[in-house]
Amino acid sequence: MALEMIDLAIIATYAVSLFLIANLVSREKPGHEKSAEDYFLAGKALPWWAVGASLIAANISAEQIIGQSGQGYVVGLAIAAYEWQAAIVLLIVAKYFLPVFLERGIYTMPQFLEQRFGGSVKSIMAVFWITLYTAVNLTAVLWLGAIAINAVTGLAVWPAMAALAAFAVVYSVYGGLKAVALTDVIQVVVLIAGGLVITWVSLSLVSDGAGPVAGFSTLLGEIPGHFNMILAADHPGYSNLPGIWTLLGGLWVLHFSYWGFNQYIIQRALGSRSLAEAQKGLAFAAALKLLVPVIVVVPGIAALYLAQNGMLDGDRLSAQPDSTYGVLMTLVPAGFRGLVFAALIAAIVSSLASMMNSISTIFTMDIYRSIRPNHPDRHYVAVGRVTAFTAMLIALVLAQPFLGGFESAFQTIQEYTGFVAPGVVAVFLLGLFWKRMNTAGAFALLISSVGLSFLFWLLANPAAVGGAGAGVLGAMGLEEMALPFVIRIWIVFLACLLIGTAVSLITGKPAAGRPIDLAVVGFATGPVFNIAAALIIFVLVSIYFVFW
Repeated sequence: MALEMIDLAIIATYAVSLFLIANLVSREKPGHEKSAEDYFLAGKALPWWAVGASLIAANISAEQIIGQSGQGYVVGLAIAAYEWQAAIVLLIVAKYFLPVFLERGIYTMPQFLEQRFGGSVKSIMAVFWITLYTAVNLTAVLWLGAIAINAVTGLAVWPAMAALAAFAVVYSVYGGLKAVALTDVIQVVVLIAGGLVITWVSLSLVSDGAGPVAGFSTLLGEIPGHFNMILAADHPGYSNLPGIWTLLGGLWVLHFSYWGFNQYIIQRALGSRSLAEAQKGLAFAAALKLLVPVIVVVPGIAALYLAQNGMLDGDRLSAQPDSTYGVLMTLVPAGFRGLVFAALIAAIVSSLASMMNSISTIFTMDIYRSIRPNHPDRHYVAVGRVTAFTAMLIALVLAQPFLGGFESAFQTIQEYTGFVAPGVVAVFLLGLFWKRMNTAGAFALLISSVGLSFLFWLLANPAAVGGAGAGVLGAMGLEEMALPFVIRIWIVFLACLLIGTAVSLITGKPAAGRPIDLAVVGFATGPVFNIAAALIIFVLVSIYFVFW
């Protein structure tokens, strides 16, 4: 499918506007040199609307748009649990976690761990997060984004990845978080507008031109099984979304790991001008999360109906669900096609920019500055820029080998993250809210998280250890244990809590000054946040009631 002149004009207008605004907000006043706080935390001056918009722009990446559209095609609305449950988690993070983080004046999540447990825990987690963001998150966004661009334009995957990487680097590396966060306001507007267009078009095709409401009604009547939030045990997608356990189990652990303790997400709130602004920003982001399944999951469900009725290539979509969104883009008429394409680019490059900025922040502030302290801020800013560029180059090399052979990159990423998320959430929760938690307990539960997760994975995949290893497991009566990864994560998380508690109790008390004094932290929230939270919770309860 070719992009016509009007499409190219829309895309060019978007790209030029983004560059101009990024350059404008990156400029410093005459005589003022960009400090580390300016570069890594936007000078701690972000307003609530920038915090909320930037959170969503960082989150809605190729992983969400491409991956969840594909899963909408395969399993239906149940995949929206990743979005709708996140809204609740954002409210909890705003009320109970942010007050502690902002009171401590931290730049990064590893810095909090250093204050609470010491430098060793900080260093281990800093290296882990840099590796995760580079080898998993950056690669996933590049790979899935390139797949969609290939479906729309025919451009080969690797050149498409290189173009996306270059675009993200050019507009974001110089200005730091301020450039990323403020341009994300444009990105959110573009990606939501483009997402609504593709939802409108796909539903109108379902209704044969009668409009999106009629199309949605048709989907409800023709494929009602794709509108169940809670899957039955015999559903093919149950292993990834195991029924009621999506509400009671490890999916919450993944959410808290991502929204509460994930540097490239929480960094926006750390850069806010005040706690109240940060909390309103997270409430704004939670409200926007309610809309995300409408623009990414519903089109995937519509694609299934269109394939069943011969309007799309069902064999291709079934073989490669991650191509669903790109195929749907080919159905959008000229003009609107340019807006949808710009929305896809916005989702990809905003996430790439956010991840690069967080990688550079963690490396520079938690690793490099520890090795080479007492340098002027301009030195650390320069190191941050070089780090961001280097991380993108590494991700370009790793993307295809890491993700090219997987059926669903979205579920693959959840599996990777699930190996460490239980330990991350456990160490932060105990560190935040239990004064007796000590460094030995932190090490024990972090090691246990990886070890137990790997053990459960081996039990579920005995062939992965080879003939001899599989034979040993078989002799032990453990030849196969089909445990959904969401339940596995929940079990490992509970085990980590117990291990961290037990080890802390049998070892020495934490050093003076390390436990959090919650008495000096204000957890009260303002009326705007409280009203928004109540409305969001009401909407979510209603959704689950209707689509249970």
